[in-house]
Amino acid sequence: MFRSLAARVTTRKKSVAVTAAVLLGASGAVLGTTAPASAATPQEIARKIVPADQFASFSKIVEHESHWKHTATNPSSGAYGLVQALPASKMATAGADWKTNPATQIKWGLDYMNDRYGSPNAAWSFWQANGWY
Repeated sequence: MFRSLAARVTTRKKSVAVTAAVLLGASGAVLGTTAPASAATPQEIARKIVPADQFASFSKIVEHESHWKHTATNPSSGAYGLVQALPASKMATAGADWKTNPATQIKWGLDYMNDRYGSPNAAWSFWQANGWY
């Protein structure tokens, strides 16, 4: 009887451990890390937000302005982020996480390009003629 009881407890512990592992795996959690298993790059995020026919122009501006680094800071002007907003705090209109979230910066930048120039394509044309936007 003792052996039978011990076998059931051992089997139950294994079952609980397997269930926990399956649940952790299903939730996308990875033990020992704090980052998501597959974090999207700013470019991948932008492809989901920026219209396809505007993406190339948006991408060229961001590449020139920040090299796709969402924490890029211009030391002389203080412009910040993927789209080099000045003042940087303007991006707060797109979200409180504007300092750390590329998606928020992309949304703000797309709105800025649409409002000021009509589109990212028009903003890129202006950038090419002036070296800034």
